[in-house]
Amino acid sequence: MSKNATGNEFDAYRNSYSEAVNNAISFSGLKVDFFTRAKAARLLGLLEDRLGPTEKLSVLDVGCGIGNYHELLRDKIGKLTGVDPSSECIDEAKLRNPGLIYRVSDGIELPFQDGEFDAVYAICVMHHVPPANWIKFSSELARVTRPGGVVLIFEHNPYNPLTRRAVSTCPFDEDAVLLAKKQVVEYLRGAGLRDVAGRYILTVPAIEGVLRRVDDAFGGVPLGAQYYVLGRRQ
Repeated sequence: MSKNATGNEFDAYRNSYSEAVNNAISFSGLKVDFFTRAKAARLLGLLEDRLGPTEKLSVLDVGCGIGNYHELLRDKIGKLTGVDPSSECIDEAKLRNPGLIYRVSDGIELPFQDGEFDAVYAICVMHHVPPANWIKFSSELARVTRPGGVVLIFEHNPYNPLTRRAVSTCPFDEDAVLLAKKQVVEYLRGAGLRDVAGRYILTVPAIEGVLRRVDDAFGGVPLGAQYYVLGRRQ
């Protein structure tokens, strides 16, 4: 999802992705695995809320990298497919998650039929896509989603100073152009999705329980480290 759309710079992080992210967020006292689990829990909850039992769904992960999320999702989603521009990362994802479907793709031209998936998501990927391609990227996510299905984007909150600090020190975020939540809402609406809305997350680091409910209470305030935006295909 990089500026050259080849994924070559991500090839080098096949075996060191987590280390690079952990170094960038070390000031928080948390590890990348925590944020992965937090977003995986939200992803599953949102899919179940909008589409029903996730075990019956066909879901595409655009910009899946080494498949960090897939160990948490593969037994809870009926059919999980991942694409990424880095062939090295895709090879690593295959090793980590045998039996799942992986393809090399830049996300600008997805190698799938119209309406092939019940849901399509991209987690902290769009900021790597060149701004000139944001319209096309959003349209492709919508194209491969079936009518009535959903598109879900998680992104960094540019208004959170700690998020900006982490992005500025992460080596593979050198090309990052952070988007405000309202921008992602506009792009998904422009792609023809309806009922487009989102919430800020991780104002309070939480996965579930009381702290998760506290975090949810702050969802309308731009304080969270990240946010999500969800829209439904017409």
